Amino acid sequence: MGIILNIETATTNCSVSLAQNGKLLKIREQNSATYSHSEQLHVFIEELLDAASIGVNELAAVAVSKGPGSYTGLRIGVSAAKGLCFSLDIPLLSVPTLESMAYQKKIDSGYIIPVLDARRMEVYSAVFDHSYQQIRKTDAEIIDADSFKEFTAKDKVYLLGSGATKCEETLVHPNLSFESGIVPSATQMCLLSYLKYKKEEYEDLAYFEPYYLKNFISKPK
Repeated sequence: MGIILNIETATTNCSVSLAQNGKLLKIREQNSATYSHSEQLHVFIEELLDAASIGVNELAAVAVSKGPGSYTGLRIGVSAAKGLCFSLDIPLLSVPTLESMAYQKKIDSGYIIPVLDARRMEVYSAVFDHSYQQIRKTDAEIIDADSFKEFTAKDKVYLLGSGATKCEETLVHPNLSFESGIVPSATQMCLLSYLKYKKEEYEDLAYFEPYYLKNFISKPK
């Protein structure tokens, strides 16, 4: 039946969805600044399966948001996904976090740039065109007055995500639009994970790691 469990924990949003053949069946999520993933993720998975009347053995695969994003959040999501795949003997799929974010915006022309807040004046970003084709690699970059100028010079640019506030404080251009309220969600993972499932683009359970993009630096309490 192609039922896939999608897990998104790359940011403050703890999000889980069930999809069949790329179509959303059920979604359970909570966006909390306190990062409630360790307490909520497994509870959400159980609640979601119960609400959809789907047994865990009916899952065809588990998909996880691969990053970039929160080091701890990504590890929690990947650990849960790997555990389910190992125990059920089903494939693991991964979906780039910024790509699924891009799908939250529909445009006819221009560029979509998901931006997740990183340290200081940095953001994690990638650039997509109006058909969601990635045209610039995912990167961690310091925002300054010249950021994204090669795109604003050509067309409208939509900055989505937690890093948009940081960008808005620095960038000034009539072609720029800022939407800081957008967070990664397992809703947009449904189609992307199903396309990977059909192509059998599975991850190696033993060796798969989240895409951190930057080394982890602990913060003093």
